[in-house]
Amino acid sequence: MKNEENTMKVMRKIIEIDDELCDGCGECVPSCAEGAIQVVDGKARLVAEKYCDGLGACLGECPNGALQVIEREADDFDEEAVENYLKEQEKGPKPTAFTMAAACPSTQIHVFAPAEYEKDPGEGKDAPGRMGSRLTHWPVQINLVPPTAPFLKGADLLIVADCVSVAYPNLHADFLGGKVVMMGCPKFDDVAGYIDKFTEIFKVAGIRSITALVMEVPCCSSLPMIIKRAMDAAGKELPIEQVIISTRGEVLQKKALLAEGER
Repeated sequence: MKNEENTMKVMRKIIEIDDELCDGCGECVPSCAEGAIQVVDGKARLVAEKYCDGLGACLGECPNGALQVIEREADDFDEEAVENYLKEQEKGPKPTAFTMAAACPSTQIHVFAPAEYEKDPGEGKDAPGRMGSRLTHWPVQINLVPPTAPFLKGADLLIVADCVSVAYPNLHADFLGGKVVMMGCPKFDDVAGYIDKFTEIFKVAGIRSITALVMEVPCCSSLPMIIKRAMDAAGKELPIEQVIISTRGEVLQKKALLAEGER
């Protein structure tokens, strides 16, 4: 039986990963049946030489051409070690939507100042300005925002159902100013995952208030429920305002909601 002490170096084919070309997208990870590649600190890494068979099944999955098969001295491929490694991986916790997404460069946190009204230089001085983006941070998707994101600290939180951004034309002007926005779809996304995410946010971020911006359609009605269940799980009572938008882009209703403990 092979082990760490007696694994021998041999000349053989093995995967090489170019750090400069790799952007940590993680596309190569599921294509490696041996589990030899993982994303670590934002880059794809070879977990251990002995897990890589050198066949290059992962090559075609990399959008940046960061992977290649080279021949060099490396630990010999150990099929038994791979089998044991995969069994151990199966015993561990399953990756969540957030942990899988965390390898994606789009999850990198950014904080920036909102844009101001802009005017085309060719327009007259009395011409109306053009509203710039009111967004102050990135990412915005609920699944991608970590509970410890710095922009969440002491924030007035705007939780927006995805369709609102298309239906309501004045979203930035009327609702984004001074708020931190998180977006998602309570119909197609993981409700339990949303509750867990907001529970952690409410526990650690010191959120001051919540505005839930939803569509009039029935599937959006679960978003306020998700928020209130998370508040209850976190032991917090925060002011919540629900705003309902029609499919024609009109504000149908604004009302304050009671947290579970206030009923």
